[in-house]
Amino acid sequence: MINPHGADELKPLYIEDDATRGSLEAENAPSIVVSSGAAASTVMLGSGYFTPLDGFMNLADAKSVAAEMRTSSGLLWPTPVLNLVPADQIPEGVGSGSRIALRDPNVDGHPTIAIQEISAIETLSDTDRDAIIGQVFGTMDEAHPGVAAFKSAGNTLISGPIEVLNFSYFPGDFPETFRTAVELRAEIAERGWNTVVAFQTRNPMHRAHEELCRIAQDAVGADGILIHMLLGKLKAGDIPADVRDNSIRKMVELYFPENTVMIAGYGFDMLYAGPREAVLHAIFRQNSGCSHLIVGRDHAGVGEYYGAFDAQTIFDDISADLEIEIFRGDHTVWCKSCNEVVMMRECPHGGDDYLFLSGTQVREKLANGEALPPEFARPEVAAILSEYYQQEAASA
Repeated sequence: MINPHGADELKPLYIEDDATRGSLEAENAPSIVVSSGAAASTVMLGSGYFTPLDGFMNLADAKSVAAEMRTSSGLLWPTPVLNLVPADQIPEGVGSGSRIALRDPNVDGHPTIAIQEISAIETLSDTDRDAIIGQVFGTMDEAHPGVAAFKSAGNTLISGPIEVLNFSYFPGDFPETFRTAVELRAEIAERGWNTVVAFQTRNPMHRAHEELCRIAQDAVGADGILIHMLLGKLKAGDIPADVRDNSIRKMVELYFPENTVMIAGYGFDMLYAGPREAVLHAIFRQNSGCSHLIVGRDHAGVGEYYGAFDAQTIFDDISADLEIEIFRGDHTVWCKSCNEVVMMRECPHGGDDYLFLSGTQVREKLANGEALPPEFARPEVAAILSEYYQQEAASA
C-alpha cells in the first residue's frame, strides 16, 4: 500500500490505551476552549490524517507553510495547523513547558478533547496574520468564509505536541460514516484493493459527480472508489452532512456494483482554501491508503476567488513530494448527443448539446418540490434533497 505522507507509517495521536487516556482525562491541567477549527484539526491529528505532524505549528512553521507550502524542516504542507486563541483566554501562569487541556467548543459541557504540551506561546501580529491569510486563501476579503474564520480565531498562537482523547461529536453523530485514516487503511487492506481512487465531497453527488468517479476508476484501473465526505462545519447555505450522507448512500446502493465503493467521512471543518486545500486533501487520501485523488473543477473553492483549474495546476511543481497521483477532471456534463455524462475535454459537442443547471436553479426546484432532470440527478437522490429543501423553505 502507498506510504503515508512524510513517514513510513501512520502517526495517529489518539491515545488508544484506556488507562493512559483515563489518567490524561483526569489530569488537572489548566484549560482553554479552542476554536472549532482547532478542535477539528485535533480530530485530524488524532485520526492520522495529519501524519507526520505531532501537534500545532509554531509561528515560524506557520509563516513558512503560508509562504512556501513547507514547514521549517522542509516537509510539504499547504496550510498552517494552528491553535489560535484570544490573548485574554490564556490561563494565568501558563507558558512554555506547561501542559494545557484543550476543550471542545462543539460538544455540550466542553469536554477535554486533547492535552497539549506547550512549546511556545507567541503573538500573531496583524502583519503576519494578513500575510498568512493572503498567501493561503489568495484574498483578504472577509466575505470569504475561510478568511473570516481565521480572523475570528484570535491572535495568540499556542504550539506544541498533543495527545488526543476523543474524536469530538463525529463518532456519535456519524457512527456509520466517520472513519480514521487508520481504519480506512485497514479496510482497504482487508478488501485487497491496491489501486484506490478517492473522491472528495462537501456536497451531495449528482450524476456528473457519480460518472466522474466511474471515469476516473476506469482511467486508472482502480480496484475501488473511496467516496470521502467532509463531516465538519461548513458555510451557511451548504447542505448538512447527514443529508449528504443519506443521499450518497442511496446513490451507491442503487447505482454502483456491490463492493466497489467505500463510503466514509472525516472530521474536519472546511477551509474553502481552493488550491491549497486540494493539496491538503491529497495528503489526507495518501494517509488513508488511496493511490489517486480526483481533483475536478474549482476543487475546494468558494465564490469566484479561484480559477476553475487552479487546484490542478498547483500540483505541477510538488508531485515529487507526494506518492498519491492526481486524476484531473474537467467540466462534467450530460451531453444530449452522446446520451451520457461526459468530460467536456473529451466530447466533440458543445453549446446546446449540454445540460447545465446552476446551483440556484437546483435549490429552487428542490424547494418547490419540482423534479430535477434525470440526466442531472438520480430521482432517489433528488427526493432526499427535495425533502430537506422543502423543510428549510417551510421553516424560513
